[in-house]
Amino acid sequence: MSDASGRFITFEGIDGAGKSTHVARLAAFFRDRGEDPVLTREPGGTPLAESLRALFLGEDMDGLTEALMVFAARRDHLRRVIAPALDAGRSVLCDRFADASFAYQGGGRGMDWARLLTLESWVLDGRQPDLTLWFDVEPRIAAARRAGARAADRLEQQDLDFFARVRAAYARRAEAAPQRIVRIDASGSVDEVWARVQAELERRAW
Repeated sequence: MSDASGRFITFEGIDGAGKSTHVARLAAFFRDRGEDPVLTREPGGTPLAESLRALFLGEDMDGLTEALMVFAARRDHLRRVIAPALDAGRSVLCDRFADASFAYQGGGRGMDWARLLTLESWVLDGRQPDLTLWFDVEPRIAAARRAGARAADRLEQQDLDFFARVRAAYARRAEAAPQRIVRIDASGSVDEVWARVQAELERRAW
């Protein structure tokens, strides 16, 4: 837990799991309680990181290049936005963080886990989220949701096997950090999933 009242909460899951919807919903929930959370995303969150995001989603590259680019963006994001907000006592709600690199580049691309752990250690300086909500859903359900929502970017165009590997990597991360990463069943309606998020917050007396 960071100093003062700021909490660092990250949202993870395969594309189409519904996490982005609940980032916005939790931000509104915090505002209703009189808080002023920082709402941000990865890759992105700073001008430099947003520029890297555009390259990341638009240009073809291998898994190691993806990881290096995302961790570079993450370093700038952490230094300029996340850490200052937390140190000032504000909560930070972030759509994806380091777990996504293990899921997408580690699981999806098959990148060596140890390399990713090294990058994580270099970039995060020990700053981990207080809570990570992992929105878990079958890849076929997520694909159907994506198809009806928007044009697919480079990663969203991957096949179901890719997303099955991503999902398995999220499960591996959750198993390694059970106090931090909480699996949220992301099947069902938006209201049903939101009720599961609220139940976790109540369990933590947040």
